[in-house]
Amino acid sequence: MSAFPQFQKQLDRCMIADRNRLRSLFNAQKWDVLQAELEQSQNRADQRRQTVSALFGHSAYDSGLPVVQQIDEIAKQIREHRVVVVCGETGSGKSTQLPKICLELGLGIHGTIGHTQPRRIAARSVAARIAEELHSPLGQAVGYKVRFAEETSPNTLVKLMTDGILLAESQTDKFFNQYEVIIIDEAHERSLNIDFLLGMMKRTLQERRDLKLIITSATIDAKRFADHFGTTKGPAPIIEIAGRTYPIEIRYRPGTAGILPATDSVLLMAGKMPAIPGAVPGDDEIDEETHLLNAVDELARMDRGDILIFMPTERDIFETAKLLKHHKIPGDDSVRKTEILPLYARLTVAEQLKIFKPHTYRRIVIATNVAESSLTVPGIKYVIDPGTARISRYSARSKTQRLPIEPISRASADQRAGRCGRVGPGICIRLFSQEDFEARDRYTTPEIQRTNLASVILQTKAMRLGAIETFPFLDPPRSPAIQDGYKTLFELGAIDSDQNLTDIGWKLSKLPVDPRIGRMILAAEKEGCVREILIIGAVLEIQDPRERPHDKQEKADAAHRQFLDPDSDFLGYLKIWDFYQGLKENLSQSKLRKACAQNFLSYNRMKEWSDIHVQLMQLVREAKLHFQPRKDDYGAIHRSILTGFLSGIANCSERFDYTVAGGTGQGKFYIWPGSGLFGR
Repeated sequence: MSAFPQFQKQLDRCMIADRNRLRSLFNAQKWDVLQAELEQSQNRADQRRQTVSALFGHSAYDSGLPVVQQIDEIAKQIREHRVVVVCGETGSGKSTQLPKICLELGLGIHGTIGHTQPRRIAARSVAARIAEELHSPLGQAVGYKVRFAEETSPNTLVKLMTDGILLAESQTDKFFNQYEVIIIDEAHERSLNIDFLLGMMKRTLQERRDLKLIITSATIDAKRFADHFGTTKGPAPIIEIAGRTYPIEIRYRPGTAGILPATDSVLLMAGKMPAIPGAVPGDDEIDEETHLLNAVDELARMDRGDILIFMPTERDIFETAKLLKHHKIPGDDSVRKTEILPLYARLTVAEQLKIFKPHTYRRIVIATNVAESSLTVPGIKYVIDPGTARISRYSARSKTQRLPIEPISRASADQRAGRCGRVGPGICIRLFSQEDFEARDRYTTPEIQRTNLASVILQTKAMRLGAIETFPFLDPPRSPAIQDGYKTLFELGAIDSDQNLTDIGWKLSKLPVDPRIGRMILAAEKEGCVREILIIGAVLEIQDPRERPHDKQEKADAAHRQFLDPDSDFLGYLKIWDFYQGLKENLSQSKLRKACAQNFLSYNRMKEWSDIHVQLMQLVREAKLHFQPRKDDYGAIHRSILTGFLSGIANCSERFDYTVAGGTGQGKFYIWPGSGLFGR
């Protein structure tokens, strides 16, 4: 016992990741091995301490960032509390400066400072920025780890990574012992990964008294985080940081005759303002392309300031870039041309870095919501916001996880507007009305509340987090929803009667799609019809692409007869897919849109179907499943579909009446009139 106090003092100088092993050696009284490993671990910590001293010998904070004005307060709260919530708008500098504050406090010496980001592009760019500010090569003192790419070393002090990477590491490092500090950035996004991490941190803090947690959030409901990590002494402290320093003007430009303010309409009619296509008072709704170009022209006429345009999907980014490259932007001439740059998560690193390169003339960046909060695009003076994004949502009707394009929340719209006003007064044009904005939800619904709980339970079990009922989620799911999730997993063969994962369950946990669609894909591999099932699975995640206007029902029915299959509506979907793909290969975008309208197909839903199909193809390739040429085999396709939708089996009780099997009490069902099987 007398040796223990001395051992404890030596242990405190060691790397945190080594301490459990060193305690085991002490208890086993393996003195020679213990002394050698103590010295080795202490030497590593000493080397890291020297690295930190050298970094801060010639490093300074960026005085232009709002967070720097509150360094003393932030340092004090981190020093005195185990959990701190830092609340500030994107662009305040919290992501890049917080790790440096931790290093200056002496943290990061006995363990790494782990810093999570929701997206890969943000993890890479934030790591590069911190490394640059510390005058250290990327991958040394500061590194990053994302899916398929890593630049770190054994002596890395600050490690940027995605939320998913940290979750994966928990499988081999249950209490995150390699980390001395964990920063969960952009926690307001409330993705499923973030909610899992917050729950795991709640548990880990009870086991590790030497771990510090910093949660950063935009000015969105930060009190929820503070209360969740509160102690008997009260909630965790919240530090609020100012964001931008310049005012932002919001202009609402809905795609109707009301797109111009009253003063502009008067000037236009008086001939004192250049005519804007589609914006003449009295016009009906204008098409999306003209609507966007009007907004670009409005801003370009003002000056050469850089513009950030938000788009919901990668395909929309490509189409918008093509549109702008063929458009005469005010101010451009034969010598000076506006630079058009895309920005989305899957873009190559070289392409992503283009947005940070200096330029002498106007630049337009077209981005998904990766630029909303994960990444600060430099030099932006103007923002154009269509007000939409692709948001994952569970459909109780189809019993699948869908990826619809939906209106964003007011908080997200404010985040987007906040991307300008960094370098001077900014303007944000919203391509929707103020009434529309004010009617939207205040915050984006947390992903756990719009996700099939079967998927959540599957991941909880795969990560060995225990029963979902006892996991400390910030927003615990309701009991009936949990029971429905268990029922779904049992139906899919993902869990057994004891609620343990089966072999199928483990395979499904590695496919980041709705469990029902995932089960269909696994069955399709055995049946040799993966290509067909990916097409059908994608359409099940959207609203039916066929349109049947009330005043044109007969014409719509006649147009849709070419897609009917006498044996299966699922095979009918394959006919629609082939028809659209054939048109797409041979027609321009405008002609494709017209062809869809003539055949009573929704152009937007067909685009959405194609986008989801691309995503499913990528996931299946990453899972290394095998593809076979399309055969459109009725039996193989329907056997695959049935594995995911056993609850959709129904008994024909009368000629046109169907009762769902299994006694679910869902009542009578009928085949819809547009089906190829109707009336049979």
